[in-house]
Amino acid sequence: MKKPYSAKESSSSAPKFIGLFLLLTFVFMLGWNAGVNHNQIQQGLAPKTTVTSPLGQTETINMQLFWDAWNILSSNFVDPHALVTENMIFGAIKGMVASVNDPYTNFMTPKENREFQESMQGHLEGIGAELTLRNGMLTVISPLKNSPAQKAGLQPEDIIYEVDGNSTEDMTLEQAVMKIRGEKGSVVTLTVLRKNYSEPIKLRIVRDTININSIDWKMKGDIAIIEINQFGDNTKQEFSKAISEILLKRPKGVVLDLRYNGGGYLDGAIDITSEFLEKEKVVTIKKRNPAEDEVIYVNGQARMANIPLAILINKGSASASEIVAGAIQDNNRGIIIGENSFGKGTVQSVENLIGGSSLRVTIAKWFTPNDQNINENGITPDIVVERTIEDIEADRDPQLEKAIEYLESLDS
Repeated sequence: MKKPYSAKESSSSAPKFIGLFLLLTFVFMLGWNAGVNHNQIQQGLAPKTTVTSPLGQTETINMQLFWDAWNILSSNFVDPHALVTENMIFGAIKGMVASVNDPYTNFMTPKENREFQESMQGHLEGIGAELTLRNGMLTVISPLKNSPAQKAGLQPEDIIYEVDGNSTEDMTLEQAVMKIRGEKGSVVTLTVLRKNYSEPIKLRIVRDTININSIDWKMKGDIAIIEINQFGDNTKQEFSKAISEILLKRPKGVVLDLRYNGGGYLDGAIDITSEFLEKEKVVTIKKRNPAEDEVIYVNGQARMANIPLAILINKGSASASEIVAGAIQDNNRGIIIGENSFGKGTVQSVENLIGGSSLRVTIAKWFTPNDQNINENGITPDIVVERTIEDIEADRDPQLEKAIEYLESLDS
């Protein structure tokens, strides 16, 4: 469980992601397990249930419609072996959650929840890519660095049109992810639509074990290059250790590489930003109730506050990455180089439910220190530099080269 995401006490200890509405009472009253039968479930609720609506009004929900549909399906479906109670309950919850039309609000089954937690700890099996639904289309936020997806050529903003020949048009995000994930050594073929390409592209990807180091760093001359790959469970500790080692090298500049970083924990973004800013505002969190809005300031030692800074972003930089870049840019602390970022300006909370499942819910929008919400627009770099597929194939990195050139020019 993550700590609250600001200095003042949070109303919930659930981890906040940077990428709660009323659950119908029956979700909590079922008390189901793998052996419970349909009649036992139905006895848990009266046909009508009184609830408080999101707008604060008391209303009566007639659950009889739900039970009528349940009973007709249970009594008439041609294959009784397909009527798995647990799956039916999960499906009902997923349908309710999908009704809010938010790609970042979703219900996770116990299996999906375990895989999600493993990914935040830096371990999973699959192709290594972060996905979302954008305008109803399965869209790549970012392939993870050095992952099978990146090696196969998957790019940010690619639209995955087919998975092994099956159209993703009517798939939920969870359904698509489950089809793409798989055991190490197995193969998945993705058909993707890419901007400025007239024909679909087929990518054959061999799944593998994905181990994600939150932090990698190296020195190039007097310039420290720090890659942050995700804002996960160990990011704060790894980043603090890296800074201690880097400071011994007496760097004349720092490149903070946030490319292909799809985000993670909100408090991780605050921790990293706090090493570069001394007293400034990092982000404003605006919730459904304006009385609960929060302005979050730095909370760290600012050990690198006086070292020239350049940040690299691209289309795969999202959410927590954009918080860091936005705070640095708005506070004029460093320069942003690269391409426009992804544009995810919302915060999610993960609430654990009975049986090992969980609910991830968009609970707030976030704004940069200059009160800009970047949702769907992204962060615009101060210096725009593209890195083409040809650059990647030739192992050229004009974005990094520009950042180093900029920092070295400050010392001349």
